[in-house]
Amino acid sequence: MYDLIIIGGGPAGLTAGLYSARARLNVLMLEKLAPGGQVMNTDWVENYPGFPDGISGFELVDRMKNQAEKFGLKIQSDEVAGLELSGDQKIVTTHKEKFETKSLIIATGATWKKLGIEGEESLAGKGISYCATCDGPFYKDQEVAVIGGGDTAVEEALFLTRFVTKVHHIHRRDSLRAIKLLQERAFAEEKISFIWDTIPLKILGKNGVEGVELKNVKTGEISRKAVQGVFIFVGNIPNTELVNGLLELNDNGFIVTDNNMETSIPGVFAAGDNRAKLFRQISTAVGEGAAASYTAERYLEGLDQ
Repeated sequence: MYDLIIIGGGPAGLTAGLYSARARLNVLMLEKLAPGGQVMNTDWVENYPGFPDGISGFELVDRMKNQAEKFGLKIQSDEVAGLELSGDQKIVTTHKEKFETKSLIIATGATWKKLGIEGEESLAGKGISYCATCDGPFYKDQEVAVIGGGDTAVEEALFLTRFVTKVHHIHRRDSLRAIKLLQERAFAEEKISFIWDTIPLKILGKNGVEGVELKNVKTGEISRKAVQGVFIFVGNIPNTELVNGLLELNDNGFIVTDNNMETSIPGVFAAGDNRAKLFRQISTAVGEGAAASYTAERYLEGLDQ
C-alpha cells in the first residue's frame, strides 16, 4: 500500500514526487515513457527562473528527475490502464500489475492538437511534425510552413531558422498571441514571413509534403504555397482519457480542480497541463506539483486521525 502514486513524469509530476519523497511519504511515480513530458521536446527554455542564460528542455527535466530520485522517489516505467477511485483506497492497474494507494496525483499532461484537415493523417511523419526540436534538422536548406500564433508556434518558427531557408508562418488572425518579446524576435528574423488571416485547407503531397492549400478568411481567396515541411502548433489536448467518467472535466476535457489541486474525488489531485486553467508553462506546472503534494500530505494526515 502506497501513501501516494503519481501518474505522469513531467515537471508537475516530478515536482510532486520531489516534495512527497522529501516528506518521507511512501510514493511511486508511474510514467509510460521517459520522465520529462513535452519539455523533453523543447530545445531551449529561457523563462524558467534561475537560469538567466537559458537551459535545454532535456537538461532541465533531467535535473528535476535526478533531484527527485536523490530524495528517494521511485520511478517505474509502466502505462496505467485503469483506475478505481471509490473509497479511501485507490487501485491503479497497469499493464503489468496492480497497486493500492491512499492518494493519487494525476499529472498526465497534454498532447499537441491536430488540425483535422486533408493530408494531415496520411503525411504524418512524412513532412508533418508537431515538434520542431525533434524534426527541424531534417529540413536543412528547405522551405517550411508553421501554423499557429501562440508562444510555442513562434518559438518553434525561430528555432527552425537555424536550418531552413524560409519559414512561412501562417496564422488565422492578423496578429499573434505570443508574448511581445517573441514577436519582436520573429518580426526581426529575415527568414520568417507571415501569412495573416489565413487557414490551411489541405496539406498537399503523396509520398511527402509538397505544399499547403490556404484560404484567406477575409477575402475567401484560395492559394497554394510550396513547402517541404509543415509544423503545426495550434494548442493542446489533455491526456485525461484515463479519468474520463471518473473525475469532473470541463467542456474541453481538462480536469477541474480547486486552488489546492483537489479534484471532484477526495484523495485524488491533479497538476500540470491536464488541469483546467488559463496558463500552461513549466513554472506553473512546477508550482501545481508542489501544491498537489502538500495537499495530498494534509489529506493523508487526516486519514490517520
